Amino acid sequence: MGQRLTQIATRTGDDGTSGLGDNSRLPKDHERFCAMGDTDELNAHIGLLLCEEIPQRIRDLLMEVQHQLFNLGGELSIPGFKLLDAAAVAVLDQALAEENAGLPRLQEFILPGGNRAAAQAHVCRTVARRAERSVVALGRQAVLHPAPRQYLNRLSDLMFVLARVLNRQDGGDDVYWKSERLRQAGAAEA
Repeated sequence: MGQRLTQIATRTGDDGTSGLGDNSRLPKDHERFCAMGDTDELNAHIGLLLCEEIPQRIRDLLMEVQHQLFNLGGELSIPGFKLLDAAAVAVLDQALAEENAGLPRLQEFILPGGNRAAAQAHVCRTVARRAERSVVALGRQAVLHPAPRQYLNRLSDLMFVLARVLNRQDGGDDVYWKSERLRQAGAAEA
């Protein structure tokens, strides 16, 4: 791992480049920095979700996710380095199975909303999808391990499920999309 920052305002990025963990430099708009930035943004949004009243099991899970996202960012910052592994993906798979088991099957699409915690979980879901797209784009030009892509894919699914769980924590429900086509089809059948 590269040296840790002791000075934040280094002015070394004034030329439009930024340093990686291996001390190489790339343009700030390079796909690697886009993937790192989207992952960092996702971590910040999860931090915001942690400010809400959420069940302790979800809080503990999200704290672990934040650490793994930091590992993911570290892996992205050092070409060829590996910090995230299949075990981290398996934790998300297990959480998905556990949290999804108590939810009713979806009959309609849902809108991102409900209570504030659920709405923030939906924001996390969409940022996770963007981070995943950025990692996929980077993977077209650099060799990446599969775990970062898999982790972000599972995490976006988990954030969708957690939004549904959080909408129910105080007796609420999902916000369902009102499809005009489905409404008309239902009226025609009646």
